[in-house]
Amino acid sequence: MSHDDFPTDDPAVVTCGLPYANGDLHIGHLRTYVGGDVYSRALERLGQETAFVSGSDMHGTPVAVNAEQEGVSPEAFALDWHERYAATFPKFNVEFDNYGHTHDETNTAVTQELVRDLEDAGHVYEKEIMVAYDPVDDQYLPDRYVEGTCPYCGAHARGDECDEGCQRHLEPGEVEDPESTITGNPAEYRERTHKFFAVSEFSEYLSGFLDRLEGTSNARNQPREWIEQGLQDWCITRDMDWGIDYPGDNPQDLVLYVWVDAPIEYISSTKQYSERVGADAFDWEAAWREGASDAHPEGGEIVHVIGRDIIQHHTIFWPAMLEATGHAEPRAVMASGFVTLGGKGFSTSRDRAVWADEYLDEGFHPDPLRYYLATNGGFQQDVDFSWEKFRDRVNTELVGTVGNFLYRSLLFAHRNYDDAPIAEETSDEVQDRIEEAIADVEAAVNDYSVRALGDAVTDLARFGNEYIQRNEPWKLVDEEPDEAARVIYDCVAIAKAIAVLFEPIAPEKCERLWAQLGEDGSVHDVTVAAAREGPAGDLAEPTELFEQIEDERVEALNEKLESRVAEAEAADGDESEGDEDASTDEDATDGDATDGDATDTTDDTDMTDIEPLSDDRVSFDDFQELDIRVGRIDEAEGIEGADDLLKLRVDLGAKTRTIVAGLKQLHDVDDLPGTKVVVLANMEKAELFGVESNGMVLAAGDEADLLTTYEDAGPGTKVK
Repeated sequence: MSHDDFPTDDPAVVTCGLPYANGDLHIGHLRTYVGGDVYSRALERLGQETAFVSGSDMHGTPVAVNAEQEGVSPEAFALDWHERYAATFPKFNVEFDNYGHTHDETNTAVTQELVRDLEDAGHVYEKEIMVAYDPVDDQYLPDRYVEGTCPYCGAHARGDECDEGCQRHLEPGEVEDPESTITGNPAEYRERTHKFFAVSEFSEYLSGFLDRLEGTSNARNQPREWIEQGLQDWCITRDMDWGIDYPGDNPQDLVLYVWVDAPIEYISSTKQYSERVGADAFDWEAAWREGASDAHPEGGEIVHVIGRDIIQHHTIFWPAMLEATGHAEPRAVMASGFVTLGGKGFSTSRDRAVWADEYLDEGFHPDPLRYYLATNGGFQQDVDFSWEKFRDRVNTELVGTVGNFLYRSLLFAHRNYDDAPIAEETSDEVQDRIEEAIADVEAAVNDYSVRALGDAVTDLARFGNEYIQRNEPWKLVDEEPDEAARVIYDCVAIAKAIAVLFEPIAPEKCERLWAQLGEDGSVHDVTVAAAREGPAGDLAEPTELFEQIEDERVEALNEKLESRVAEAEAADGDESEGDEDASTDEDATDGDATDGDATDTTDDTDMTDIEPLSDDRVSFDDFQELDIRVGRIDEAEGIEGADDLLKLRVDLGAKTRTIVAGLKQLHDVDDLPGTKVVVLANMEKAELFGVESNGMVLAAGDEADLLTTYEDAGPGTKVK
């Protein structure tokens, strides 16, 4: 691993957290897998040797419990889901180089070998622990077979994780007031001998590892608290039949804990890929083993793309295992936020979800969803999905910006020239703009930002629309045909660059665009160098790449979703009455003020008009994603056709931005220049009445009371 900017000379492995073979995939799951696929493809566009691998997580108690309920073996149950996943991912253009599963022969052998290495190095020991036991059913209760109370935060918890509270990993015997999930019987704790991995020995190493770790900030910051609190050693065996047997002496017939063999599947899947294509094409050992290759003594560039709920496993347990056994440590962990649906969490029990197959059955193409999931917010931020928001992003950005430029440019070229319009070379202006887009893509890869990858291309398409509109080749074609040809040649060159640079996000649509451009081979096989090359193919008659989503379609989709949720809630029983107000008593207690605060009504504000404070909290990591700056309004003017909107030119220090704001009826336009304001600088761009708005001016209340600064903070100063 180099920590040099990509591309590097070391082989890269991009992995996605293993989907658990226990139920249908919905679009919330797809965010991680689309993100991993986008990032892997982007690395390859830069010329980085890359393997993209994953597999199904087959073991653990939920699989065993649900298999028992269905009357089938855990292996048959998990394999069925594995095969469904393997068939579903390609439908969304998520193309793993290898997709295995944790129960196959390769992962069994690699897991047992790695655990033996842990033992030989002296990092595994035996310990007597208390394990939950159902005395009525006469069986031990590992992990999800037991539920109770979290000893750290008091929330209801599963046997291996406080899933409803502090999210901590829980060791056997930690859950208080245990109950059997099989029978509902109260459980008791009995002493058993289990194997432990001495994670606590690696505290100093892990602190340094987190200092080196790249990726999203939540993956670095969240684990530090666990290290500071003192790491606990990790029980790596379980009392059950389903799993990989503990290697060697195993008198109690223990199996390995699912979180031992699950991440090892990353190595196993890479090995399977090498065995299929040959070590000359990709050497799994050079990527994963330190010292396995003279050319790559520290191993390769390992990038894990996961959900934020499994950060602990990937930044504490897994790197400790790798360090203990002489494997390469991860270079980066990209931990995604969750996907909500119309502001509410997904609920599989109440069918409040947009399922992966459902999306396709509605006739939608996968690439617009890939674009939405990849670019709608920072990767570590939660993303809210609604059919309205999806429609708006597709219609405004994919259809109105990218698709509009491509279709109008290629159609004009096809109708006026036999092939690509003849010109000696791309103009300096356009070549420089393409180079800027390439630099933006390279920066996005090295910043681990899949959103910035998409923004780089939509920004290039916006430039293309402005360029063709400014030069008006349809007016030049008769009187200045050479100049018309030059302009359209530039536009086709931009279209080619878009095909190359947008391929990671919209691979199927870009392959179709590549064919319309008449270029040789496949767009999947080229690097960013192809974006610099002028168009050379015979243009085919273009068709529009992206389809507009009509309002009526959204209304029908919402009705269908609401009907499904209502039916599921009726079948499952309504949510607890007053559930949304369940924290009222707590809020009243926490909100008690001193007598002075409670009785001071001298403020003229009518408190009944104040919106209640939100109970939804954002993490410090999420707040850090907001780029809030001090700005100064330099110019303000109305926008033709818009009663409320002003076009502002706002000085943000390093740059001056155009921002559209609804201030026209609330402020004297002539008084605004010179006013200092507070601006959300990384707000998504939007086009309003033909003006692109690049930021948001912050204001309070219906009267748009502009936020400003008390002292002399200059334009560009960051608000923290």
